[in-house]
Amino acid sequence: MADKVLIVDDEQSIVTLLKYNLEKSGFETEAAYDGVEGLNKAKTGGYDFIILDLMLPGMDGTEVCKALRIEKIETPILMLTAKDEEIDKILGLELGADDYLTKPFSPKEVVARVKAILRRSRKREDSEISTSITVGDITIFPQKYEATLGEETLHFTRKEFELLHYLAQHKGKVLSRDQLLSAVWNYDFAGDTRIVDVHVSHLREKIEPDTKRPIYIKTIRGLGYKMEEPS
Repeated sequence: MADKVLIVDDEQSIVTLLKYNLEKSGFETEAAYDGVEGLNKAKTGGYDFIILDLMLPGMDGTEVCKALRIEKIETPILMLTAKDEEIDKILGLELGADDYLTKPFSPKEVVARVKAILRRSRKREDSEISTSITVGDITIFPQKYEATLGEETLHFTRKEFELLHYLAQHKGKVLSRDQLLSAVWNYDFAGDTRIVDVHVSHLREKIEPDTKRPIYIKTIRGLGYKMEEPS
């Protein structure tokens, strides 16, 4: 059965181009032309993948992405934008997008990204085990995308959770920002290591008793980050 892709973009020419190339590569496609329609379809359509423009009428792509992740809809998302500013890239990825592509783009590159993200997503799902991971008072449940701190249930974006999970899996090891970019975002953002720093900062706000004196996620100056058992 073919994978089903939802294309959310208000430019008819882009939708037509993407539909042609995706269907030529064996995907089924549907389209939405504004953010509200895209959100409604994404919530009910049973899609395997979403291509989501950042600038949309009615509701922009970041709002759509955020709303889907809040509702625990974890369909992989490739975000498209005409902008090429770091803050837009970071914002989209913070909200749970899996990858980011700036217009103008090659249709073949979009198809390649879709295939790669689906492949990685399924490999990750297949490799996850049900056994929980505990670090101090934090318990992580990989299959459920859930974690607790003592009796409190923690709430993360998808990428925040995946970063926490990866750090916990490698507890006690120093991980460079480049390693974390490759492992969690599965893409070389060529120097955009601030994405990692932003996500670590958000994690610390949720798990550390004092963000200025972290006991779980330590910064190793000049090297990266390390997750430790609190002493």
